[in-house]
Amino acid sequence: MPVRSKDNFLVFGAPRIEQEEIDEVAASMRSGWLGTGPKVARFEKDFSAYVGASHAAACNSCTAALHLSLVALGLEPGDEVITTPLTFCASVNAIIHAGGTPVLADVDPVTQNIDPDRVREKITPRTKAILPVHFAGRSCDMDPIMAIAGEHGLKVVEDCAHAIETTYKGRHAGTFGDFGCFSFYVTKNVCTGEGGMVIARDEADIQDIKVLGLHGMSADAWKRFSDEGYKHYQVIHAGFKYNMMDIQAAIGIHQLNRVEENFKRRCEIWDMYQEAFRALPVGTPAPEEPGTRHARHLYTLMIDPVACGLDRDQFLVRLTKENIGAGVHYLAVPEHPYYRERYGWKLEDTPHAVALGRETLSLPLSAKLTDDDVADVIKAVTLCLK
Repeated sequence: MPVRSKDNFLVFGAPRIEQEEIDEVAASMRSGWLGTGPKVARFEKDFSAYVGASHAAACNSCTAALHLSLVALGLEPGDEVITTPLTFCASVNAIIHAGGTPVLADVDPVTQNIDPDRVREKITPRTKAILPVHFAGRSCDMDPIMAIAGEHGLKVVEDCAHAIETTYKGRHAGTFGDFGCFSFYVTKNVCTGEGGMVIARDEADIQDIKVLGLHGMSADAWKRFSDEGYKHYQVIHAGFKYNMMDIQAAIGIHQLNRVEENFKRRCEIWDMYQEAFRALPVGTPAPEEPGTRHARHLYTLMIDPVACGLDRDQFLVRLTKENIGAGVHYLAVPEHPYYRERYGWKLEDTPHAVALGRETLSLPLSAKLTDDDVADVIKAVTLCLK
């Protein structure tokens, strides 16, 4: 018999939603203000305060946040942006859609984050920016990355999709670069179903982001139907439709209120996994580096076929048969045919990312999990390795 029944399948990344979110969404529905409005403004303010940012702009996804940030940099055809090959495709797609050319620098095999030494090797006269991704919630090594950026006059856009709680030497991820981009997708540590946020040091940059994200209309165009009376607007850029709705922000406000509580619960689950898998022939996450805080967004196992007697995909099949959901984070970017064919990327150019992408899977880590759920995951993983 499977560890869990089919009608009790443990979904990977199911969010913890409480009554406060439900009531806030209902209040938005009753108010009649469903689109971008006062709740979005409140969420921006609350999020800025949490991460210690001066300015923030909410949008409808982290992908949109990345795209808008790169557009705001004014990339031109031929401009290169260095990023990691161990990431979701959105990191690379945002560079492409902003008119830039992605350049891949391999990861450190232990931290799984972009390796600053490899970044330095990829600098050319065409390099305009670096896009580090704080993978799984672990901070990139930002001191050398920012030093490289300073030496070469480069912009930095931080992909913080996994890193809401992440800190590096006392500062939140996202506050080092010119822009920091966060995700509130349904599987994230703070979720709004779909949603994202851009933070920036410069208020003018955030105003640009807000204009670009709402059709290129002049600032505060969302207020044109408010009780202050109709306001005319001007279109000053060929912008995009990337704004967040009040219904989404209504969820995020209360998710953010419990961010530390949920983080504590994920730390408990993390520790249970680390203890349970210590004696198994699998790779587990490395300890967090001194002076950092790991957001505990993804708990990854590395399935070495030689050590485990089966490969990662075979392990996934077995785990699914036990009715435990899992994720694959991520196949290395050059594994995907579009990028390989367009840019001529070779797998041997980023060997660490390719190896990790073929061996890694992510286990359920939501704060919603009960101790019984965690015990089922541990039991299933143990059974799958027998």
